[in-house]
Amino acid sequence: MEEFVPEEINEQPELMLSAEEASQVISGYMRQVYTWMTVALALTGGVALFVGASPMVQQLVFGNRLVFMGLLLLELVVVGFLSRKAFDWTIGQTQAAFVGYALLNGLTLGVVFLVYTADSIASTFFVTAGTFGVMSLYGFFTRTDLTRWGNLLLMGLIGLIIASVVNMFLLNSMLYTICSFVGVLLFVGLTAYDTQKLKMMAFMGYGEEDTTINQKAAVLGALTLYLDFVNLFLYILRLFGRRK
Repeated sequence: MEEFVPEEINEQPELMLSAEEASQVISGYMRQVYTWMTVALALTGGVALFVGASPMVQQLVFGNRLVFMGLLLLELVVVGFLSRKAFDWTIGQTQAAFVGYALLNGLTLGVVFLVYTADSIASTFFVTAGTFGVMSLYGFFTRTDLTRWGNLLLMGLIGLIIASVVNMFLLNSMLYTICSFVGVLLFVGLTAYDTQKLKMMAFMGYGEEDTTINQKAAVLGALTLYLDFVNLFLYILRLFGRRK
């Protein structure tokens, strides 16, 4: 799974808000973010469950490697366009792209039901939800500046991707386990880091005539946390999931 990093906004409007008003703006924005993230996770989980229960769909998606790789490539394309064009599109187009990505991801994630038992998938989901929730709350409420984590997490993520690609050829079980542990630690850290970073996006579009800017920013924020959650789930599943 890829990690999405929102593009930096170079110009932010200077706002004169009281602490209470600023808190209300942030709370309203984060509610939109978590709502969209929850909707996307529900769609992904529902499609993955459907794929896991349908041999015909499994054959269609996984029976031909070109189809499966094509779906993965399409996911990358959708995320790329969504991250770069969201503020140029209408709010409907931005939301539709996010929903479409969640549905596509559900098709490819259906493979976990072919590899792991349903019980271990369910237990891993709840462990992931608890871990994600704790770290996201920490990122939201902590007074510690987490921006210094950014470069370390980015370097770790690049190293993880390289090691994972190399291990596709080596098929080394020890390296697989190490990558899984590192993946869990990285996405635990990214959950807190991204949550704190998203708080700064809450004021995008505030006071502007175009009221959809904030809504588009919420969709992009939801995409960021959605990817953190899904990646964390997959790495925990790799470590502790029971295979069939």
